[in-house]
Amino acid sequence: MGKGPRYHVPLRRRRERKTDYRKRKLMILSKSPRLAVRGSLKNMLGQVIDALPEGDRTLAAANSRELAGYGWKAPCGNVPAAYLTGLLLGLKAQSAGVKQVITDIGLRRPSSGSRVFAVVKGAIDSGLAISCGDVLPKESRIKGEHIASYARKLTEAETELYERRFSDYLTRNLKPEELPTHFEEVKSNILRSLGKEG
Repeated sequence: MGKGPRYHVPLRRRRERKTDYRKRKLMILSKSPRLAVRGSLKNMLGQVIDALPEGDRTLAAANSRELAGYGWKAPCGNVPAAYLTGLLLGLKAQSAGVKQVITDIGLRRPSSGSRVFAVVKGAIDSGLAISCGDVLPKESRIKGEHIASYARKLTEAETELYERRFSDYLTRNLKPEELPTHFEEVKSNILRSLGKEG
């Protein structure tokens, strides 16, 4: 432990690696709501949060587990699920009157094409104004074409490995090769249910 007259103990949330107060201060000074994206291995969570003197206020939130209500059968921790979560969150935020947000990925290191930026891409496609560099995933990854092509390779080469790797898909009666088509169906269900499509 540090000692001396100049040593100071970092704030508790900084010690616990939960909050970077320098970044948070810059976000608050921007006076825009922030799109906070957090994820685990199985789920993605997005919230649009406004910082107020009395405390943060959540304006809209979406969790990838909500996608089951729109017909989603695939696991909720992959890139297509992250995109759909961002799309759902963006539509909810707009119905709450939010038009522009800034991205808050917490203490996570930015990695181009990651699930975090798939959520951001979904929010952008919903109509939210978000300034973002060249870190968004490609359209083919968003649709899950990389998962479908890998599944097709395994069906031709190793059927046992295919059944082991894609057991989550198969128990939910979804062939991983059909993921891009399933993605488009669920996307149109979300847009239709929130009044953005015919």
